Amino acid sequence: MHEIAFGLELAGTSFLWALRKPHDEGIQEQAVLPSGFGGRTRGRGLVATGWAPQLSVLAHGSVGAFMTHCGWSSTIEGLLFGHPLIMLPFLGEQGINARLMEKKQVGAMVPRRETDGSFDRDGVARAVRGVMSDEGGRVLQTNAKKLQELAMDKGCHDRYIDEFVQYEILTRATGTHRK
Repeated sequence: MHEIAFGLELAGTSFLWALRKPHDEGIQEQAVLPSGFGGRTRGRGLVATGWAPQLSVLAHGSVGAFMTHCGWSSTIEGLLFGHPLIMLPFLGEQGINARLMEKKQVGAMVPRRETDGSFDRDGVARAVRGVMSDEGGRVLQTNAKKLQELAMDKGCHDRYIDEFVQYEILTRATGTHRK
């Protein structure tokens, strides 16, 4: 958490960080963030602890990018609003999703150290600045907007579902269904 916080601070951009409250009741929320972080980022950064209305936040016109762990639902939600992604995968399929989005050039992955797989504040700051910069950010923004069109294409999604249902009906009828 400290490295993310320091990275946001170093990036120098405005931010809203929706931070879950610690699961351990003995840990104070202030202990999760570096000492003085709130004061140093006052006026350009806000940390919201607990639940945040992610879709409402992403729909706001002032959002320039979305830092996400790249779970599939969050990835799609970011793309629904055409936001480039700052990707910080932690578990499971998140790394695969992040690599796919990086290949599609809709975001930047926070780099990890080869030695231990951890990330640091400089990597967080570089990824944030890269996505928010005029030069690199425009390409990511344009590509995110293209994927937004696909993510919002209800007709396309309906066709996929219809084709899947037809495939299931056909394979069951012919006995070629794989179990």
